[in-house]
Amino acid sequence: MSEQIRVTVERLGHLGDGIAAHDGTPIYVPGALPGEVVEGAVDNGVMDAPKIVTPVAERISPPCRHAKACGGCQLQHADYAFVTRWKQEVVTRALTAQGLEAEMRPCIVSPPQSRRRAGFSARRTKKGALAGFHAKGSDVVIAVPDCQLVRPVIANALPLAEALAVAGASRKGELSVMVTDSDAGLDISVRGGKPIDDLFRVELANIAQQHDLARLTWDDEALTFRPAYQTFGAAQVVPPPGAFLQATAEGEAALLAGVREALNGATHILDLFAGCGTFALPLADQARVHAAEGERAMVQALDKGWRQAQGLKHVTHEARDLFRNPLLPDELARFDGVVIDPPRAGAEAQVAQMAKARIPRIAFVSCNPVTFARDAATLTQAGYKLDWVQTVDQFRWSTHVELVAQLTLA
Repeated sequence: MSEQIRVTVERLGHLGDGIAAHDGTPIYVPGALPGEVVEGAVDNGVMDAPKIVTPVAERISPPCRHAKACGGCQLQHADYAFVTRWKQEVVTRALTAQGLEAEMRPCIVSPPQSRRRAGFSARRTKKGALAGFHAKGSDVVIAVPDCQLVRPVIANALPLAEALAVAGASRKGELSVMVTDSDAGLDISVRGGKPIDDLFRVELANIAQQHDLARLTWDDEALTFRPAYQTFGAAQVVPPPGAFLQATAEGEAALLAGVREALNGATHILDLFAGCGTFALPLADQARVHAAEGERAMVQALDKGWRQAQGLKHVTHEARDLFRNPLLPDELARFDGVVIDPPRAGAEAQVAQMAKARIPRIAFVSCNPVTFARDAATLTQAGYKLDWVQTVDQFRWSTHVELVAQLTLA
């Protein structure tokens, strides 16, 4: 039997675990908050089942009844004033590590039940099927019918995911069912199932019609009943199945507001890592826009949305790998504003070229404070000023942090 120890949690780690120290060794304490005294057995540096001896004032009862077992959220046991403060501290620490300072604006938080997409896991069982999220630290699927994270229409899609598992999952396999709430109804993308054939295609069509889906995609084959469009400004765009989409409408609006402020007055804007036009198409109501994106199907969706919209300025585009083939200074010189929204790895190669081009205004959107700080440091060393940083929390109750920032030539 492992020795029981008592420690005081000192800080929160980047995965949401409390971190304490014992005999000079870090101890990770899931579900604990800074300042709490905890007790329990430690195995390989982890106190898996801590007893909270002395709770802190920030501790609350989780608002979701699934929180104890579900692995979908990490921070439901903390009040949201603490969570937003911690997320801003994550950004501040990343900036400080690069020698940067900026005005830190109050965090904007998406409300409960606002996530417009979710990736469910679904398995066949002896009694039928089970769909939901994985349990904490496990590949066991647990049902989450009262999930407080996603829009109700997505939580209500669990029976649909189960029906798809009964129809097309192997007994030992697991389906990945991405559920997106489009403006025309649910848009479902499934991976990991059996191969599709004529008979199965008919069965899938029947399931889709029973659940009134806009689109059902099984691996790479889409059954479309209505265009599964998303609205970006004045444009309606049908993204490729499973394509990237900002997690909440509220989070997208907050990021867009920051981008608009940062690019105020720009007349020819470059949108890097443009996706399907989340920023490019709304910005086209005030300026000409050129969009660069690595996925050709997303570029085509953006272009079609622009062509069918009314009242937008000219939007050009290109499918381009910005990691291997970034835009060079002579290509960047024609723009007076740029918005960049790279994946978690950041945009080291592209930012290096931007630093040389010295575009007057930059709106930087990021989902990783560490790579953002690295890239922002490259720009400040080239003469830019980091004016402000706005933290945006659209992944409520998670450790995920997003932000939008303004940089201008000093």
